[in-house]
Amino acid sequence: CGGSVSNSSGMLQSPFYPGSYPNNADCVWEIEVESNFRVMLTFRDIAMQGGRCQYDYVEVYDGPLRSSPLLGRLCSGFFPTYTSSSNMMTVHFHSDSRYTFRGFQAHYSSIPADHNATLLCLPYYMHAVVSRDYLQSQGYSVQMVTLKDSRCTPTVTSQEVVFNIPYNGCGTTREENGDTINYSNMIKVTSSGNIIKRKKNIHLHISCKMLQNTWMQIMYVAEDTVDVNENQFGKYDMNIAFYDSSSFSRQVRDSPYYIDLNQNVYVQVSLHSSDQNLTVFVDTCVTSPDPHDFNTLAYDLIRNGCARDSSYATYSSPYGHFARFKFNAFEFISRHALVYLRCELVVCRLGDESTRCYRGCISRSKRETSSEEEKVKVVVGPLKLRERVAQSRNAG
Repeated sequence: CGGSVSNSSGMLQSPFYPGSYPNNADCVWEIEVESNFRVMLTFRDIAMQGGRCQYDYVEVYDGPLRSSPLLGRLCSGFFPTYTSSSNMMTVHFHSDSRYTFRGFQAHYSSIPADHNATLLCLPYYMHAVVSRDYLQSQGYSVQMVTLKDSRCTPTVTSQEVVFNIPYNGCGTTREENGDTINYSNMIKVTSSGNIIKRKKNIHLHISCKMLQNTWMQIMYVAEDTVDVNENQFGKYDMNIAFYDSSSFSRQVRDSPYYIDLNQNVYVQVSLHSSDQNLTVFVDTCVTSPDPHDFNTLAYDLIRNGCARDSSYATYSSPYGHFARFKFNAFEFISRHALVYLRCELVVCRLGDESTRCYRGCISRSKRETSSEEEKVKVVVGPLKLRERVAQSRNAG
């Protein structure tokens, strides 16, 4: 029922299809394909409670769920095809508590976008490229291509005009919209002539929408950094690492990281972004002996901003891009020596006390009445307890 989808093509269908779907289902699929591709979604079957699609329905959004236009809502009848305007599309399936039917099945694929201009959203800047062949075909020269801030000049190669545009400079504007922070700029291709012009000016509007509230599950050991999908819809680049003391001056690069029972474990979360008006918040951290299962045998260190373990403590950090905490090492039971840590993180505007980062501990009842915020999810580990033989050898 829902999830993140990143393959170039595939199938979506309601739970138990072609059997009857369950009551009170609420599934959200986020389809994200390669940069500079589009998502094409074609429905192949749909059989749900008819009428005005008020009770059971499928919705298709042109991007993230909370901040994108609705392309269509359907529940029966014809089988339409939808195409996204970016590299992301969201499909939302909903059922109420009454009747159930066969549900839906749809196929999605990625199709190339117009390659006259391409855009990558990197952690520190936007990488925009304009084809020289395209400019020449329209009767323009590379000298006519400028950014909104003309002081930021491009790199010109034999085939391309390349702009590396920072998120906090060169006239880039920043706007928050629902679950995204939108960074936008404009590349201008201006025809010559001060008095008369025979060609239209071309304005290439570029936009990188960084997702504040998308789940991102990464498996890696202590020394690795989270990879970021470089797309028109990008994810914030996060790093989580162990340190050997509360000064957070020396990172632990051993894998696995061998520790003693009840030893302090120091953790630092880092947000990599050129936008200094952001901060990161640790909402939930769960430990498990299984890096793929944080439900069956799991232990909460902190959940919804509320400390669940008595040894959990936070540390102040010099910058908003860092969050620091510690806990005491433990083992689940004797046959589980490895411990993995999964933390759910939120990116917010710095100093905005209305955001999740400044609301601290939130009980479940309060959380359900507020607007739900999803989080960046990162897994790190393993931690491994030293065996007695190894301890005595180290002592010797």
